[in-house]
Amino acid sequence: MSARLRFARQVPRALAVALVASLALVAQPSLPAVAQGAAGATPKLGPSGLPLPRFVSLKAGRVNVRVGPGQGYKVSWVFTRSALPVEIVQEFDNWRRIRDSDGAEGWVFHSLLVGKRTAVIAPWQDGDPLPIRANPIDTAEITAYLQPKVVSSVSKCEDGWCRLIDKRFRGWIRQSNLWGVYPDEDLE
Repeated sequence: MSARLRFARQVPRALAVALVASLALVAQPSLPAVAQGAAGATPKLGPSGLPLPRFVSLKAGRVNVRVGPGQGYKVSWVFTRSALPVEIVQEFDNWRRIRDSDGAEGWVFHSLLVGKRTAVIAPWQDGDPLPIRANPIDTAEITAYLQPKVVSSVSKCEDGWCRLIDKRFRGWIRQSNLWGVYPDEDLE
């Protein structure tokens, strides 16, 4: 059999294998939905035994973010506020690679993070404040207006709404207006 004929017979098989492999990748759920326990999904677990990626918040008021997982690595920047939400995207020993609401990534020592859930109100927009409602429906009474980039504790998320609790306000906001919870995530 000539090399040309062998190649012609192998191409359809190679294409079929590639097509099946690409369909398998497309059919997999996205990582955020998997990590936070979407219905029927099996979470990817990190070395800590916790799901990856996942949201946490900063425990300390001063947190060094490094270029690598260790104290010998250079500090890229410093967070100067506690309770900011961050997303853990990778784990190495006692170090966590985090992503902030601006998309910046770096490494933080695990003890500087806490599992308390917080969120940033629409960090991607400027301008008009967003309404916080008494109940999780669009027609409920407005209890407050929050500017984009305000940080709040999140106590619960269900059916596309999240309950925010702060000393200054309480109420419900559309989940799509928050960074710090996944789109279809339910929180109790």
